[in-house]
Parts: sequence; C-alpha cells; structure tokens
Amino acid sequence: MTKKYNYVLMTPCKNEEKSLPKLAESIINQTLTPNLWVIINDNSTDKSPEILKDLEKKYSWIRVITSEGTKRDLSFHYAKVVSDGFSLILQISSIEKISFEYMGLIDADMILESDFFEKIIDKFEENPHLGIASGNAVYYNGDKLVAEEGRENLPIGGLRVWRRDCFIETGGFPISYSADSVSNVLAILHGWDTKKYDDIVGIQTRRTSSAEGLWKGYRIKGESDYYRDYHPLYVIFKFVKYSLTSPSYIGLAYLDGYIRGIIKIRKKIDIPEVRKYYRNKHLEVGRYYAGKFKFRL
Repeated sequence: MTKKYNYVLMTPCKNEEKSLPKLAESIINQTLTPNLWVIINDNSTDKSPEILKDLEKKYSWIRVITSEGTKRDLSFHYAKVVSDGFSLILQISSIEKISFEYMGLIDADMILESDFFEKIIDKFEENPHLGIASGNAVYYNGDKLVAEEGRENLPIGGLRVWRRDCFIETGGFPISYSADSVSNVLAILHGWDTKKYDDIVGIQTRRTSSAEGLWKGYRIKGESDYYRDYHPLYVIFKFVKYSLTSPSYIGLAYLDGYIRGIIKIRKKIDIPEVRKYYRNKHLEVGRYYAGKFKFRL
C-alpha cells in the first residue's frame, strides 16, 4: 500500500550547475513525491537558472523564485533566503490549498537515496514528539565515503525535515548565524525531540563549509560561535579539536573568525533562552570530558 505522507521542500541555490541535475534527479525519483518544491535561485551567474527553468517547465510541483543575492554568504543572508523560501511555501500552499504535515530543507549540493523522505517521515510517524530530524551527510574523500561528525540529537543543516507544528510553534526559520543549530535549540526548548539518523543518508558533493574554501567556511563557524555566545573555554576546545583535524589550518581559521566576531560583529543573538541553553550545554560537555580525564588518571 502506497503511503500518503504530505511534505514540501525548500532549496536555496547559488551557482550549483554541477550539483543541481543530480539533486533534482534524486528528488524526482523519491518513493514519496513532495507536494511542492520551492527553489530559490540566489541570483546565480552560472547555468543554474537554465537548469531550474527546465525543471519548472517539466514538473508542476516545482516552483523557482529568483532573489537579489550577490556573493555567496553562509551567514545571515543564507538564513534570510531560507526563511523567505519557507514563507513563500506557506503562502503558496495556503492560496493553492496544498496540504502538508512536514517541511524539508535540502541544500543544492545533496544527492538523496530514493527512499530518503519515506524513511525519515516514518521516524516522525513513529514518534509524535519528534519535531526536527535529519539524515546524515557523507562526502567523498578520494574513493572513500566519509560521514560528517555530529551528535545524534542534533539534526544537520541542509538535510533536514520539520514537523509542520514544530516549525510554526518555534517561529519558523531563524535569521541567525548557524540558523539550523538555533532552530534545533528552539525546538528542544519547546519540548520537541530532535534527531539525526545515521542510517538515512544524503551524499554531499563537497565537504561541509567548503563551498568557497575551508578557510572561509571555518572562519564563519568562528563568527557564528561568537554570535551565539559560546563559552570562551569551549571555543578553545573547538580550536584544539579543529587544529588536530585535517587540514590543520581550519583551527586557525575558526579562531580567526571568533576574534573577528569580537572586533567586528560585537553583538550576540537576541534570544536569551538560546544563549543560556548554549552556556549550560557547554558546562555539561566540559564536565563530561573532565570526568573522562579524571577517570584516566
């Protein structure tokens, strides 16, 4: 019996002519077809607009909107594009009476297994308290597939699905650095479960944070951690961790970003409960590692 799960998708796109055809193929061939797929063309200057125009002609459930973006920006601009995209989804679905219970965010550099949405929505159906879920992103490092690191209760960014009720209750997609992480926190604070499922996979055509080079990507991570008010000791821990990861310069890039936040951004996220959550979580993580160190002694 065919399942009747209703979901919609949103994808931001900036100069993704190499990735778009494979992403589109993987969405079109899903065992569960989305009721609506809104793609925001963020003023692409490559062949992405032609690819998107062709897709929109072929499939009535695909809508392409062109924004006035300039250079690629993974901080506030990315969050604004995604937020605007979801606002359009809500408007279109209301006007055209398109029903849905789930809302997906899939970045343009992903390739999904054919039953990705069937499997992830099954998880929501099994757990009525599940508010946000993601699969796990893997990428090719030479001939080997490497999984992105992350905790099982923290859904990753561009490979995620919200229960509609959770999305609405938490205020939609936040305008922030690392908006996906802030979204996770808001869901948790509202009593929803969040989960990353390692057995539901999306292949990333490039490593996370590498769209314009790892240096810039990890510098933005540092800026983000300043903006979200990460504890300085936790920042040092992450700097050491990244410095011991290949390539080791990403540690310096991350620290550079955090210092840039202090000097140039000079403001923190204006959601006190989110800042408090991060601080408490860092204390919890610190106690965990301190306990492990003490045990080894």
